[in-house]
Amino acid sequence: MSGSLTSVAYIGATILFILSLGGLSNPESSRRGNLYGMIGMAIAVIATVLGPHVSSAGIGYILAALVVGGGVGLYLARTVQMTQMPELVAFMHSLVGLVAVVVGYASFIDPTAADGMTPGEIGIHHVEIYLGVLIGAVTLSGSVIAFGKLSGKVGGKPLLLPARHWLNLALLVAVIVLGQRFLAAGSINEGMVPLAVMTALALLFGVHMVMAIGGADMPVVVSMLNSYSGWAAAATGFMLSNDLLIVTGALVGSSGAILSYIMCRAMNRQFLSVIAGGFGSDGGTPKAAGGATAQPAGEVTAVNAQETAELLNEAASVVIIPGYGMAVAQAQHTVYEITKTLREKGKTVRFAIHPVAGRMPGHMNVLLAEAKVPYDIVLEMDEINDDFPSTDVAMVIGANDIVNPSAQDDPGSPIAGMPVLEVWKAKTTIVMKRSMASGYAGVDNPLFYKENNRMLFGDAKKMLDEVLAALKA
Repeated sequence: MSGSLTSVAYIGATILFILSLGGLSNPESSRRGNLYGMIGMAIAVIATVLGPHVSSAGIGYILAALVVGGGVGLYLARTVQMTQMPELVAFMHSLVGLVAVVVGYASFIDPTAADGMTPGEIGIHHVEIYLGVLIGAVTLSGSVIAFGKLSGKVGGKPLLLPARHWLNLALLVAVIVLGQRFLAAGSINEGMVPLAVMTALALLFGVHMVMAIGGADMPVVVSMLNSYSGWAAAATGFMLSNDLLIVTGALVGSSGAILSYIMCRAMNRQFLSVIAGGFGSDGGTPKAAGGATAQPAGEVTAVNAQETAELLNEAASVVIIPGYGMAVAQAQHTVYEITKTLREKGKTVRFAIHPVAGRMPGHMNVLLAEAKVPYDIVLEMDEINDDFPSTDVAMVIGANDIVNPSAQDDPGSPIAGMPVLEVWKAKTTIVMKRSMASGYAGVDNPLFYKENNRMLFGDAKKMLDEVLAALKA
């Protein structure tokens, strides 16, 4: 394939990627958006493999890599549960970071990479290498820690080291100094030392950055790492002089940055304050003085599945608020069956989605879509918050901080100012939880003790199955 034809293919792929992002902005068009993205990627891969920069001798190696990578991707697609999607996304981000690091080192030690370049162009090329490795290393280690936190292998409690801000500043200064020495190096061997030291520092920074962020801020972390992976891909494109990779990386990086801003705004947070150390305190374990478990702040009214079904049967309008507890219990399909049963009885049933519900942006939307919940009854927080006063029953399934009235009522709360779903304004609220443990922000929830609230304790899947059976009886 000639260079001109490859460029045309790249333009077509770029257009498809843009259409893909546009399609993903709405649940009803998301399937079409995914299809555009897949077609665009297929065109990009074929054009690259058959393009002028790949020799006939190297095609065999590339095809072998495609078979291995495609096999791994197919295996993950078939085996990973929807509840594991957040950690899978974090894992994929780490791979993008790893690629940026490896390509950076390969470009630096390749003796032919600078052929035909002027001294100024070589300097620019080395800046691209340095920044690509830096961004890639931060993305790699940060994503690995995010994967650990999301999968439960690393605790959600933030690791707040003494003088951590000064430590971050020292790392930044060291990276700048090492960058100056790298650019001033006269040979590959001389430049390898500052590049390797910088890589180690960037890996440490990625670990420290994500370890300092609490569990409540993990949705922002996921979108932030998504942005980082995009910029790492763009840096890789500069190193390889691949226009499509530059454009694609910029699209991912910019869209991830915008999403991070939207997520922070939805939590009333400053992006830099999240990076400096999130407000999640201990991954969901309530705290009290001396480290003891927090004592209840009032009395709760517990109900069983039969009583819950009766409340739903008596209601004319129901709003369901899904949270991470629903994802863990894999109860989304039972939730759909309850929704279907209630709607067949003439009830108005809708879903209220908080922007940071779950462990990644859109987590709840993905689960509900998998369970075939109609898109038109799944509403965002801003669309439904004003409707709670006219709602008969608000049913909270495994959510906590996103329905906590302390965000509005307690200026001293760690989540003060965070927009929340005002479920307590409904005639009756039902909160489904395993226990009275607090959420990822580590604060008690006064909702549990309100007179119009009922607590349905137990595994969400088991209890919802019992509620469904009672509704159909």
